[in-house]
Amino acid sequence: MNILLSNDDGYAAPGMRCLHRHVQQLEGLEALTVVAPSHNRSAASNSLTLEMPIRAIEKEDGFISVSGTPTDSVHLALTGLLTKDPDIVISGINAGANLGDDVLYSGTVAAAMEGRFLGYPAIAVSLVLEQGQGVHYDTAGLVILDLIKRLPNFNMSSNTILNVNVPNVPYSELNGWQATRLGHRHKSKPVVKQQDPRGDDIYWIGEQGKAKDAGEGTDFYAIAQNTVSITPLQIDLTRHQVMDDLSAWLQD
Repeated sequence: MNILLSNDDGYAAPGMRCLHRHVQQLEGLEALTVVAPSHNRSAASNSLTLEMPIRAIEKEDGFISVSGTPTDSVHLALTGLLTKDPDIVISGINAGANLGDDVLYSGTVAAAMEGRFLGYPAIAVSLVLEQGQGVHYDTAGLVILDLIKRLPNFNMSSNTILNVNVPNVPYSELNGWQATRLGHRHKSKPVVKQQDPRGDDIYWIGEQGKAKDAGEGTDFYAIAQNTVSITPLQIDLTRHQVMDDLSAWLQD
């Protein structure tokens, strides 16, 4: 099996190191390649760098550092850097949740999406951290190891993205796995306005909203039960239920 790893926290992030360490343990692994941003590019979504050149530098540990976004990293890997196609693209382990509406902004999910765009099955994995908690990256690493081992029993096509969120608890405290749908957050808090040393106004994006649609069956609910949330994502954003009404309206 050949596996490509990427993320949005940067090639040197502890989540990436943990993911690489665990995936290395797979039997039958032929090639494991890391191509990821040179620094933190969280919330970069699906952005591509088009107006400046992108540099890809191989580091001493063999990881490839890319001076671009998560999407750039996977795009470069799959269209120019790798000599052999991967069997799957895995993005993570993200330092923080990618639940509900988060997937629209997430660089972690975007890296997986780019793998899917280019024809490969893909997984995005995130550790749901809360302030004041210890960090259990190993739990997410073990979850991904379990998931990869189970993939032969699941017909995961090349147009499939699995968005995996892992509770930040020791592996022994997980309450299993659950197939979930995306929940929904309240709208974000207002921007935070400050002034720089020159007295000019500056702004910080406000805190993300808390869970709103978080009932049973959602990714939010699973995490609240210390259960691993696995949500299958599709790229087709068409609202098919409205097509007939829209066609009728346009004909009128």
